Amino acid sequence: MDYPNKKTMKINSSAFKNYQLIPKKHTCDGKNINPPFQIGGVPEKAKSLVFIVDDPDAPTGTFDHWIVWNIDPSISSIQENSLPEGGVEGLNDFGKSSYGGPCPPPSETHHYHFKVYALDTELNLASSSNRETVAQAMEGHILDWAELVRLYRRE
Repeated sequence: MDYPNKKTMKINSSAFKNYQLIPKKHTCDGKNINPPFQIGGVPEKAKSLVFIVDDPDAPTGTFDHWIVWNIDPSISSIQENSLPEGGVEGLNDFGKSSYGGPCPPPSETHHYHFKVYALDTELNLASSSNRETVAQAMEGHILDWAELVRLYRRE
């Protein structure tokens, strides 16, 4: 996927402290609910946002935990345990259209990437779309993006 060189967008979460693991509450070992996020620096020309959570350390390759598109670009936050305003959830690698929290094999530490993309369009996709379909539809429409990476380890 082609990314713009200039990154002015920001993403943060009050649930994640720097250099600490993702709290169990937001994983398969806890309530399995999405954390809250704060988003800033969205370009004025943005027509929608896409939010993707994935685990590139999964044994079978990158594993998608949450895919949401057509999020209202005027939002400044995503609330805990909620679908962002206007968002359409796609099919994650658990086979569900919902958030699926970190769930690495026992005793393995994995990196989880929380990414938000600003697009110059809305995506006309079925809710059964997966990351590959969403990524293809995003091609040539990304204005800016931001990423937050955190770790989780199951004991």
